[in-house]
Amino acid sequence: MQGRNLKDRLLCRFGAFRADKSGVAATEFAFIVPLMLVMFFGTVEFCSAIAVDRKVTLMARTLSDLTSQSTTVGDSDMSNFFAASTGIMYPYATSPVNATITELYVDPTSKQATVVWSKGSAVRAVGTTVGVPADLLVSGTYLIFSEVTYQYVPTIGYVMAKTGINLGDVAYTRPRQSTCVYYSPKTSC
Repeated sequence: MQGRNLKDRLLCRFGAFRADKSGVAATEFAFIVPLMLVMFFGTVEFCSAIAVDRKVTLMARTLSDLTSQSTTVGDSDMSNFFAASTGIMYPYATSPVNATITELYVDPTSKQATVVWSKGSAVRAVGTTVGVPADLLVSGTYLIFSEVTYQYVPTIGYVMAKTGINLGDVAYTRPRQSTCVYYSPKTSC
């Protein structure tokens, strides 16, 4: 009888253990919280990356636009253009920004855009050809071409790329006040 009594007691305890649900919520919480945190921080980082990408596009357009409004530019003008455009990046860091402004000439015979002058982080050699969208290749015209790249490093690297994401954009504008933008004192149109 003692064997049967022990069996009944074990079955009774097992039934009570199965019926006890007091730790289920804590266990579910322990499994769900890490996933929810990853999703939350991933969303924050993704939104920040989109904001920085938009700022990179605005910076490229601003550089091209400011340069194309001038008839002549010099070193001090370029410094001012770069300073004004990096202000767009606020509140994000400006140290990973690389920006270049280049004037291109579309040759009437070859229909290729070649570099007239270039200033900035990744200067292009004078006379080299640059790929330009076909719609912008108008014979005998000039283009102001700006390039901006940015290395976006997420605050929390485990959610997105740890090494960073390369963002970049380009912008093309035609000179507005003259046929070309003369870079003083080194080039002529």
